[in-house]
Amino acid sequence: MTDERENLTYERFGSAVRDLAQMVAADGFEPDIILSVARGGLFVAGGLGYALDVKNLHVVSVEFYTGVGTTLDMPVMLPPVPNAVDLTRKRVLVADDVADTGKTLKLVYDFCHEHVAEVRSAVIYEKSTSLVRCDYVWRRTDQWINFPWSVLPPVVQRAGQVHDS
Repeated sequence: MTDERENLTYERFGSAVRDLAQMVAADGFEPDIILSVARGGLFVAGGLGYALDVKNLHVVSVEFYTGVGTTLDMPVMLPPVPNAVDLTRKRVLVADDVADTGKTLKLVYDFCHEHVAEVRSAVIYEKSTSLVRCDYVWRRTDQWINFPWSVLPPVVQRAGQVHDS
């Protein structure tokens, strides 16, 4: 990893989400559910939900990154884990901010795969190191990404929390 960083502004984020939605629509994919990978995917899923007129948004929380370039050995789903019954036979669009190693997306894909009619993914950024090749990608980069929602430190520091900005 280099010290050079990709900087995403809120304005560019708006364009990125709209472009992703256009890609999904142009492909003819009509998701029943958008499954957001929290936390960064929450913003993407909300924007896609509005742009694709999908009101059924679900959230899965996955812990993997513990700091800049540092991770757990494997990603872990945090409770509450979505109920697979809610996804049964649905067309699911998994939304996240970045496919870095791809381990988080693979965990979510594997969770969905046996239950859903179809699962596809939409991310703002995809890195060449990702195990998962996403269906809809706004930009490809191998730089660390400064997202507008995580570039500044939290207003409140929680005891025992490590921050990745």
